[in-house]
Amino acid sequence: MAKLEYDNTGRLLFTEEMRKEYTILIPQMLPVHFGFFAKLLERNGYNVVILQNEGRSVVDNGLKYVHNDACYPALLVIGQMIDAIENGGYDPHKIALLITQTGGGCRASNYIHMLRKALEKAGLEYIPVISASFGLEKNPGFKITIPLIRQLVYGMMYGDIIMNVANQTRPYEINPGDTSARVEHWTTELLERFDKGDGMSRKNMKRILDEICADFRSIPTAGEPKVRVGVVGEIYIKFSSLGNNQLEQFLLDEGAEPVVPGLTDFMAFKIYNRVSDVDMFGGSKLKRAVCRFFMGYIEKCQEDMIDALKKAGFRAPGTFSELHKLVAGYLNDGCKMGEGWLLTAEMLELIHTGTPNIVCAQPFGCLPNHIVGKGMIRVLKDDFPDSNIVAVDYDPGATKINQENRIKLMLANAKRIAAEEKKQQASTPVQ
Repeated sequence: MAKLEYDNTGRLLFTEEMRKEYTILIPQMLPVHFGFFAKLLERNGYNVVILQNEGRSVVDNGLKYVHNDACYPALLVIGQMIDAIENGGYDPHKIALLITQTGGGCRASNYIHMLRKALEKAGLEYIPVISASFGLEKNPGFKITIPLIRQLVYGMMYGDIIMNVANQTRPYEINPGDTSARVEHWTTELLERFDKGDGMSRKNMKRILDEICADFRSIPTAGEPKVRVGVVGEIYIKFSSLGNNQLEQFLLDEGAEPVVPGLTDFMAFKIYNRVSDVDMFGGSKLKRAVCRFFMGYIEKCQEDMIDALKKAGFRAPGTFSELHKLVAGYLNDGCKMGEGWLLTAEMLELIHTGTPNIVCAQPFGCLPNHIVGKGMIRVLKDDFPDSNIVAVDYDPGATKINQENRIKLMLANAKRIAAEEKKQQASTPVQ
């Protein structure tokens, strides 16, 4: 067994010896993306498992070990980890837990401390917790290197483009299951290519993005355009089926086409905040330059993804800089806690690109999300009367049926408006 080591504050460290012997557990949020991330971490010498456990036991463990004033995503993430330790068949003396920590004033920074308190309460304080961050905490056995960051950026692009083309194809497929089969194929195919080192350069990534789009475009589809419904909100609840009660599948079952903004904009937003901090409050110009360079690289990769989508005939999102311009006059760069101005910008982009029907997922306890999400809905409806936005609350006590009924009301309104527009177009004489 690896010897436990602590830093001078008493924090348990993840050591090089642990890296060889331990399995790192990571909570699930985006199945395709996180599958790629896990594989890339394995290529860099880590033993990684993305947790798949769901169900009421996850919520119950969260309620047991997390203060009930904490936000719902914190409860689910920590509950999933504790549930996996207790019921997943892992040796608790041979596992570590990994969680992101951005340094902001929200979930990605504070969960790590809540998780350590939960482990202590459960008698599992000997399990190391790893901070996936840029220097906020140091662990000798886990290092985020420049090559690893570059690989993770490519993995993020592949995840975003697969999510994008799958959501545009699945509602119209002639043979049910074709789209899901292609998602599985490309997930496996890309993981195999990662092992060979293919797809880990920007030149190769551009070629593979084109391949993915062409393959999904070849899926037989038919039918009139369905009502498109955008999904925004706190990042975990927005993406995680555990957090949003399988929202995307529910929208599909109701005959809608889900439109989910990708992970890339969120990552660019978090890096941009470091740049704007220096601009607004002063600080290291070197830090600003490094962050600006890194953000520029992500934006260039995002442009490659957008070009691939457009060439194949898919709808493509705008760039991060275009998204930033949309929010001018609504919120400024200082509104950056949680999803900050990005959440409002995503709603504006959806409205401007023909998706005025939006579900804003509101987790309990997320103050920033309620301000830039629910708090901005009236302003957006005043400026865009045709927008059809519903805020849906997610918390341990909220029933799925109540959430779905609110979404059904929004969908009924969207379908009524679409039918009226179609009728009006049919009655308008051709010039």
